[in-house]
Amino acid sequence: MDLYQQIIIDHYKDPHGAGLREPYDAETHHVNPVCGDEVTLRVHVVDGVVDDISYAAQGCSISVAATSVLAEQVTGCSVTEAAGILRAMRSMLTSKGQDPGDENVIGDGVAFAGVAKYPARVKCALLGWMAFADAMTRAGIPVEASPPLADQTDTTDSEDAR
Repeated sequence: MDLYQQIIIDHYKDPHGAGLREPYDAETHHVNPVCGDEVTLRVHVVDGVVDDISYAAQGCSISVAATSVLAEQVTGCSVTEAAGILRAMRSMLTSKGQDPGDENVIGDGVAFAGVAKYPARVKCALLGWMAFADAMTRAGIPVEASPPLADQTDTTDSEDAR
């Protein structure tokens, strides 16, 4: 087992930020119907800083671990920094293996570079990240203009801030 596989396993077994918490500014629920991964994600932003990302994720090790990396990398960052991390992660994952990722920007996210070669798994790895972008938009703080990937659906019942 290589280091990157171990990072994914570690984040899957002990996901950072897991569990839905209050307060939050927006909540969203995303599903990958191809493999059944689901994530309900909440964001809380204070004074332009992502104060908390909490979530409940069910699915494969890649989707759960990638959402854990999201929470670890983005919590405590300014909204601008969070947007840059999101763009870097999405760029790496959609590069078909051409972008190795920058560990200085996405931290443990580089462990998912190999996933980029498997389109069906890219959707798993991006599920939590796209839910984060959606939740930020619902909170009135858009961080990405790109549309969600095909085969990912948003099934949010309510977007009321709590």
